[in-house]
Amino acid sequence: MVETVTLSDGHTMPVIGLGVYLNDECAEACRVALQNGYRMIDGARYYENEAQVGVGVGKSGVKREDVFITSKVYHPDFTYDGTTAALKESIANLGSSYYDLYLTHSATGGKDARLAAYRALLDGKANGMIKSVGVSNYSAKHIEEIREAGLDIPVVNQIEASISTNGSQTIARKFKSSPVTSAYSPLVCGALDNPVIQELSTKYSKDPAQILVRFVPLPKSSHPGRIISNGQVFGWEIEPTDMAKLDALDRGKDGAVTWNPVDVD
Repeated sequence: MVETVTLSDGHTMPVIGLGVYLNDECAEACRVALQNGYRMIDGARYYENEAQVGVGVGKSGVKREDVFITSKVYHPDFTYDGTTAALKESIANLGSSYYDLYLTHSATGGKDARLAAYRALLDGKANGMIKSVGVSNYSAKHIEEIREAGLDIPVVNQIEASISTNGSQTIARKFKSSPVTSAYSPLVCGALDNPVIQELSTKYSKDPAQILVRFVPLPKSSHPGRIISNGQVFGWEIEPTDMAKLDALDRGKDGAVTWNPVDVD
């Protein structure tokens, strides 16, 4: 049974997925993931592997309607027409008639550009090309400008979140009905050797990576063994006192390991 979260538009999203960044030949990784219980694949136009995602889904034997697939439009395409064209090309690449979730990849480009891109995605949803619309690498101020424009609030904000940087809490405090946080880069460099992670790994008889994924579930890997292991994070819980230990490792922006452009104007 795949654990899911219900988005504000009524659609459900699996709580764990496979990220395919820096995986130019990701079809095999997607096949392995889906055949071992994953039901979400997180991609983007910038990754240049949308077609490979489609191939992997097709080879997995899992029905398309049972797989939650995400992609993102990159900021050079942040005009209404540019985003519309990008979305149509993404659908052609995937070999499907729709995406379950489509995001603006970052807040880069300025207010007018990102609002134009966001409006294009909302219209893409109205035309049946997208089921849900979200954003990525947005701070609370970027989401607020969407509200001020009178547009639907995004159902997802995908940001970097791990034991070392957990920015989702700031946005959750800002919005009572905030976007669901989809977190990337949970397997931060060096974290596997952290004494707290090692302690909890021993306590729960789990790999260190499984502790990190249970805390923030959107790992990426091209190694079949690690893909399978990273997905085995259900049927057990991290106790509240131990979650507090993990929360205490948060270093805010200083803990980021990727570009993390949430503070752009």
